Amino acid sequence: MQHTTSVWPMYVSLKKVEKQIGRWTSVQWEIDHLLPATHEAPEGATLVLLELHKDERASYRINLDMDNTMLFLVCDEMADGTWVPALLSADQNVAAGCLEGNTPVINILMPEAIACWIEAFITQYGEVEIAAYRRKHVDHRKNQGPSHDPLRRD
Repeated sequence: MQHTTSVWPMYVSLKKVEKQIGRWTSVQWEIDHLLPATHEAPEGATLVLLELHKDERASYRINLDMDNTMLFLVCDEMADGTWVPALLSADQNVAAGCLEGNTPVINILMPEAIACWIEAFITQYGEVEIAAYRRKHVDHRKNQGPSHDPLRRD
């Protein structure tokens, strides 16, 4: 299965890792395989789509400009505690929203080929102005309100 300008199918498999922390054993899930769907699927791998959306271009840009560009694998947690890959995203807001809803997310460093593909996507559809909420709010209210009313006489 080939990727397009906005969708890149990937095979993802996870492995369960038990770590000793002091006297306690902790179970963590890690990515075992992350391969483009053009390769043969590893045993136990799930086909997951890395899909890009035009309205998330600003988030992609922020991610690409970071020192450690990341991909976020969102997983479904089964009743037995097993994690199953469900969604792959390059938008940290998607990952944050999932974490707020207690949905498991695994962060991985973004492969260079995917970073180039996302850069091409942003170039194709244009850069989006990145502005902090407060700054955007201040710019929107510029020259508005009672203190800027030219007809007002005190």
